[in-house]
Amino acid sequence: MAKLSILGLTALLVFLFLSCAVSISDSLEESVLEEDNNGSFFTVSSFRYPKSQVSPYDTRYIRVDLPPWFSSLNVAMESDVDISAKRILKISKSLLPVICFRDGSPPLPDASTKGLELGRLFNGSFEGAQDIEIAEQCYPMQKNISLRLTNEQISPGAWYVGLFNGIGVTRTQGKMIVSSSAFSFSANITVEGCKTATMWGPSCNRTIYPLSCSRFDNQTGSVVSCSDSSPNSCLTGVETKTYALDVDGISEQLVIMASNVKVDSNESYLMCYARFGAIASETLHDYAGDIHKAPLVINKPKVGRWYIVASFSGRENRLVQGTNASSKVCFSLNVKVLGCPVGKAGPNCGQQIYMLQAVLGRGWLTPFESYYLPVNDASSPSGSTTYFPLEPIFSNVSSLPLDTSTWTYFLMNIPQGGAGGHIHFRLTSDSAIQYEVYLRFGGLPTVEDRDYYYANQTSASRSMFFSLYNSSQEKVDFYVLYAREGTWSLGLRQLGESTAASKGSKGPPTLVSLSLERCPRRCSSHGNCRYAFDASGLTSYSFCSCDRTHGGFDCSIEVVSQQGHIIQSIALIASNAAALLPAYWALRQREYPEWVLFTSSGISSALYHACDVGTWCVLTYNVLQFMDFWLSFMAVIGTFVYLSTANEAVKRTIHTVVAILTALLALTKATRASNVIIVLAIGSLGLFIGFLVEFITKYRSYCGSAGFSMNMLDRPRAVKEWFSSLIKTLKKRFHWGFMAAGLVAFTMAAISFKVETSSSYWIWHSIWHFTIYTSSFFFLCSKIKIVNNENQTLQGADNYELTRQDSLPRN
Repeated sequence: MAKLSILGLTALLVFLFLSCAVSISDSLEESVLEEDNNGSFFTVSSFRYPKSQVSPYDTRYIRVDLPPWFSSLNVAMESDVDISAKRILKISKSLLPVICFRDGSPPLPDASTKGLELGRLFNGSFEGAQDIEIAEQCYPMQKNISLRLTNEQISPGAWYVGLFNGIGVTRTQGKMIVSSSAFSFSANITVEGCKTATMWGPSCNRTIYPLSCSRFDNQTGSVVSCSDSSPNSCLTGVETKTYALDVDGISEQLVIMASNVKVDSNESYLMCYARFGAIASETLHDYAGDIHKAPLVINKPKVGRWYIVASFSGRENRLVQGTNASSKVCFSLNVKVLGCPVGKAGPNCGQQIYMLQAVLGRGWLTPFESYYLPVNDASSPSGSTTYFPLEPIFSNVSSLPLDTSTWTYFLMNIPQGGAGGHIHFRLTSDSAIQYEVYLRFGGLPTVEDRDYYYANQTSASRSMFFSLYNSSQEKVDFYVLYAREGTWSLGLRQLGESTAASKGSKGPPTLVSLSLERCPRRCSSHGNCRYAFDASGLTSYSFCSCDRTHGGFDCSIEVVSQQGHIIQSIALIASNAAALLPAYWALRQREYPEWVLFTSSGISSALYHACDVGTWCVLTYNVLQFMDFWLSFMAVIGTFVYLSTANEAVKRTIHTVVAILTALLALTKATRASNVIIVLAIGSLGLFIGFLVEFITKYRSYCGSAGFSMNMLDRPRAVKEWFSSLIKTLKKRFHWGFMAAGLVAFTMAAISFKVETSSSYWIWHSIWHFTIYTSSFFFLCSKIKIVNNENQTLQGADNYELTRQDSLPRN
């Protein structure tokens, strides 16, 4: 039996050991598989933005830098905004929290003059390129937003998120009061990248094949020749091959061709898809063509990384070969990048290209604000002008055939962090301008391929980031708003045999000005230019803070007419004349403290609103605002204290305490709506304390007597009589008609305070002035002065006794 037990124990131990070994091997295998799945990418950057508040009509920008090797961008955002899809349609855009996205520079939804069409959220998340268009797109803010974008959807570089608490022309308008609410948000932003340079895609599982390149320069230009490292590549019907090519400088053409092509059928297609900055596909590409039949030519390619995908499984092959997956094609990929000599561009490299140098203006202390001149002119600028003439430049243009338009190109660079500025272009002449202007980021513009353009007064870009001003036949003036950082190309297309410059004759000069400004048109002289940084601190952006009558991103839109502004100013200032009613009553009753209080309150309110509307400021704005709110708070509470019948010592004590509390309220966020409730609570408390002191003083002897206590306990009729006596006393204390009128006026004041908005502030606040002072007048009139007959009788008897004693003869 002992042997059997030992054998059983041994078998049990062997079984447990094998089980543990199997489980350990399984866990190791799972960990290896997990490492294989997740080990190809890593976290490039991860940011957590703590809970922040966006005030009404305020903006927050978040910048995210995406390196060339990034694989995906993940954004998780939480907010306290809880708006249903049905309510979104009913809320004005000026009050609607909005989130916007833009590639390269900060979004600016207010720049759209035709009304911004908001995108749609799908359960608070974005999935796939079909659900989100990155450029110039905004969405209503949601409680939870989850966003994941891969390198197949967006390009490397700077990417911006903008949070707006209300959009529209009134967002930048100066406001006397803001009654809408703020919202708070927090965000987690993670950027993931591929560990291996030759692997790419959302999961870093797609091989990128390098191209071996060589450069050749001569007097006629430069040629960069690239070829596949494996000369004979073969693809079946379901395979693709992806290549990466870096274009380092301004080039004329990018030519993609295939050599040594071997196909099973002459009807086969070797499709090539090219895309800038992101992997191309059959559905997402910039250029496409069958390189089996002819090379794919890309004119004026952008500077940066291009992705080239060769495919034998395109739609054309599926139409020809059906579902036959055994078909195969073999080829060698060749790429050429053709460039011109330095200073040359265009067909046959016969046109000029000039590099512009940034010149900081004298006394310009704002960041990144500068103007641009050709390098030779920028080294020795003449005077303070920001213009340079075109005649010396066009005199160097080579002769071209008559059917070829003459192009002249200029290159300018916006430094890193300067994406919050605006490109300002001006072209002036004394005669009709016969130029077309084209701008493009990262490459030379053409008539078909450009980012922004101006041809004439009826033909120009319609983008919200292109703003045209006062252009005519003799003048071109426009802004490119929030231009992205990097190299911009400006092309001037000369039409026909224009200008004296091309003929060499003397005539009026044609002047060009190109500058980087912080606020368009200096806020149109209707506001101040302000500066701020995005949440990461990497980009400085500017915005206009307009006056009371103008709005829009450049303060050029008149929100309130001049006549309307005069009417609003008169209403806000003159409505304070209602303070004369309680002041007159206080003076007539010889209540001099109340007279001084209401008189000074009306005067300070009138002076404050005169300064607030821009009429006249007798003191600084902050001092006038403090005096207005402080004295208004004191006037309201003083009315409550006046209604009490406490003695002067108690009233002076209450006034002293109230003066301290209301001064603190006026100094700390005087315009918050909760101050009204606090002031009413303090006034009610002062009134209650006054009545309480009077009650304790008058009925102290009765409250301390045992008989009264026994009567209160034994006979409920005594309590009823006491309440009846109290009601009679209150009836004798007040004129209840005036009291009712005061309550009606006060109710109207409360309603006007509740319904006022930024746009209707002037009318409702004027009504507030009139009704609040009128209610104080009625409340003051409602009080009846109490004469103590007992004291007067006693005082009269004492006087009679003294008179009698004085009349006795003295010995």
